[in-house]
Amino acid sequence: MVSGNNSPDWPDEEQPPPPLITPTAHKDVNATSNPETAPLLNDRTDTELSGEANGHNGYGTTAHSSDWDDAEADAEADEDETTVITASVPPGRLALILGAAYLGVFLGAIDSTIIATLSAPISSEFKSLSLLSWLATAYLISNAACQPLSGRLTDIFGRGPGLILSNLLFAAGNLICGLARNQSVMILGRVVAGIGGGGLMSIATFLASDLVPLRRRGVIQGVGNIAYGSGAMLGGVFGGFINDNSPWGWRLAFLVQVPPVLVSAVIVALLVRVPPKASQKSYLARIDFVGAFLTIAFLVLLLLGLNTGGNSVPWSHPLPLTAIPLSVVALVAFLVWESRARLPIIPVRLLAHRTVFAACLASFLGTMVIMMSLFYLPVYLQVIGLSTTDAGLRLLPAPLGVSICSVSSGYIMKRTGRYLVLGIASGLLLVAASVILTTFTADTPTWVVGVAFFMTGGSYGAMLTVTLLACIAAVDHSHQAVITSATYLARSCGGTIGVTVGSTVYQNLLKTNLWARFKDYPDAAERISRIRDDLDELKHLPEAWKEGVMESFIEAFRGVWLTILGVSLLTLVSLSFMKQHTLHSTLERR
Repeated sequence: MVSGNNSPDWPDEEQPPPPLITPTAHKDVNATSNPETAPLLNDRTDTELSGEANGHNGYGTTAHSSDWDDAEADAEADEDETTVITASVPPGRLALILGAAYLGVFLGAIDSTIIATLSAPISSEFKSLSLLSWLATAYLISNAACQPLSGRLTDIFGRGPGLILSNLLFAAGNLICGLARNQSVMILGRVVAGIGGGGLMSIATFLASDLVPLRRRGVIQGVGNIAYGSGAMLGGVFGGFINDNSPWGWRLAFLVQVPPVLVSAVIVALLVRVPPKASQKSYLARIDFVGAFLTIAFLVLLLLGLNTGGNSVPWSHPLPLTAIPLSVVALVAFLVWESRARLPIIPVRLLAHRTVFAACLASFLGTMVIMMSLFYLPVYLQVIGLSTTDAGLRLLPAPLGVSICSVSSGYIMKRTGRYLVLGIASGLLLVAASVILTTFTADTPTWVVGVAFFMTGGSYGAMLTVTLLACIAAVDHSHQAVITSATYLARSCGGTIGVTVGSTVYQNLLKTNLWARFKDYPDAAERISRIRDDLDELKHLPEAWKEGVMESFIEAFRGVWLTILGVSLLTLVSLSFMKQHTLHSTLERR
């Protein structure tokens, strides 16, 4: 419904909304009385028209011929669908809605990294070492495949039903994992939980965009990033703590997530009233089935090839050699199809927008940095002598940094309406943290690790807020869900590729350095294999091996740190290519 409240402040009580104005259905109504009921690029306000007369498009950026092409495309799409603006929601109800949604985000993020500490005990119970890689891969692939579809599907069916379904799937997946009696059922549970988790994380963001104006959106997104960043960084600690202190072991880590996510589903069912896009067409006619299939095929093939290559099978194995090229074919087919589809899953022309492309690329690269750091800093800390629990505790400055910088950047955007300088500042902070990592040696104090991780978490928290708002501000209101899906897709792919790149650098350098130092020693092959596979082997090394092994590990980690620094610099470059767009103070973007 269209909001009648144009005040920049939230109302103390919900205002009764005026009747829905649908341009395609009510030709006698002046659509410009509420520009958000018609395409923003078609029925433009007087301010925008006057700006265009001076060579600008009304958003602080120069209008080009491509803007008119986009406007024509928007006009054609709006013949099929009309975006409906929801009424303003009182602060108390808004807090309850977003609190329930962000609880799902927190649990979904925990589930994405919980396997870091639980994969070993799970694999041991099922007596299957091959299960190790699939426990993480199954969740990541299904999670990534779901996210780009959720934007388009919730545009059709509504945010509320989509979020309820995601909660139920996430609960069902974790219940299956907690009760699994064989590895096949366990992997099935991870797939189901991944589908639900992908929806939880992306739809919560769509919901916030529907209910909160862009000018205040940064603060709300900062809170959401706290839920996401804290969950992802605490997942391993949470899983290890439950496993070590419960008679149910690792199973309780999955089962304990079921009740709160069901409560979240009930709250969403009772309170969320965000209308889907209006259309005269049937639901099935509005679903791009070919685009959905190609999206899933691309992501499944890509992530399957990257996750298995070098982990469960060699890179020369037919699986990665076949899956990765086929993923490229699926991507090309997806881009060709989506460029011609009338109601695409992701309008690919939006990705050619400078700010959208730069922001998505920065999200991709920044997540690469975070995932490499999350996976290899704990290993580094264990190599230099810390226990698994102590290594996990050293990561706690990261979610603290996420919390402080996410909310702070959102507040600054609320006060100033600017995000470009904040984005560049977050990139500089990430580079500075990466420089500190490259100085690590076996004698580096652990407090320095804490400082570096605080800076890394802080930069990432600010970056997530800035890049998402930059993408949403750069496109028409009707595209905010699908463009949000694109940013989440960039994060998912960046996380998986980051772990893969880090693993490749680390394993190859460690293997090369160990063989260079110990190839002439007795039983070198067997001992080097044990050192690479089991960190406990470091406690039982012969005296002649200790110094050389430690140096080999530090050199392997330095390769990872230098890779992180290189990707951080690329992230900074990407952020600098964004342009400033208006962060409007009302849901109608006035």
